[in-house]
Amino acid sequence: MSDISTQEQAALAAIGQADSTKALREVELAFLGKSGHLMLLMRQMGQLPADDRPAFGAAINAAKAKVEEAIQARQNELKAAERAEQFERERIDITMPERRATAGREHILQLTTNRIKEVFVGLGFEYRESPELEHFDYNFSALNYPPDHPAMDEQDTFYVTDQHVLRTQCTALQPHIFETQKPPFRFFTVGRTFRNEAVDRTHSHTFHQVDAFMIDENVTMAHLKGTLRQFATAMFGGDAKVRFRPDFFPFVEPGVDYAISTPKLFNGRWVELGGAGLIHPNIMRRYGIDTEKYTGWAFGLGVERIPMMAFGVDDLRLFLENDLRFLEQFA
Repeated sequence: MSDISTQEQAALAAIGQADSTKALREVELAFLGKSGHLMLLMRQMGQLPADDRPAFGAAINAAKAKVEEAIQARQNELKAAERAEQFERERIDITMPERRATAGREHILQLTTNRIKEVFVGLGFEYRESPELEHFDYNFSALNYPPDHPAMDEQDTFYVTDQHVLRTQCTALQPHIFETQKPPFRFFTVGRTFRNEAVDRTHSHTFHQVDAFMIDENVTMAHLKGTLRQFATAMFGGDAKVRFRPDFFPFVEPGVDYAISTPKLFNGRWVELGGAGLIHPNIMRRYGIDTEKYTGWAFGLGVERIPMMAFGVDDLRLFLENDLRFLEQFA
């Protein structure tokens, strides 16, 4: 019995000295665990005479009850103290100034796209979107590309399947419109295009393009040039001029490359923006459009070229590198 009392007093003393819930748990295991001091005493009961066992067992159980009660009381005290300490440690001074959230900004290419949309909608054009993953026929065959055109080669185009490519130009919108609507109409689109290009200062495998076209009676190259003149004026200022030079594109005839010149940029030098021309009669006849009654024009240009010219950016890669030092200049 004296051993029980000794272990009980030792346990109560250790409980009183425990200064954390972790230390208290260690005390509990030392005395009440499977190999704890009081539990080891319980195993001695089998060595006692039968008459002494009930009293010994009752003494052990009473000691365990006192120790458990003391542990519970001490645990409540320590938890309360630890919670108070944690509260102080994590206290927030609500009178301090808040951390200001950084506001997001639209990317310069998105700002340019927004302006392009404003201009063409103002000129009476309707905006449409077309898929970036395009069927081979819409991207090539329907646009009068000959079967052996180099753009169809895998070195120049990203093939996803034998019949599907990442669109190489937004001109692929035209067949979608021609299948479902009859002229007259005016449409434009802006979107990403893809080509298997070696990336350098002026080339990228991914770039953005605006493409516009219209079909109506008595449409001529003069209407095309007038529209491009209005577009250039809106994007680069009232003194911008437009120049046409003959060029070849499978989907227009005649075809031109067009450039702009303004005293504000590049010392007034002519800078090429894109390709244009009258929509090829083969394309119109393919979709049942009467070429004796209707004519139309189309043009396309790279969206990146507009801010490059407007702000004197000389490296195309900067637009997609996500360098805030560069992008914040256009906020």
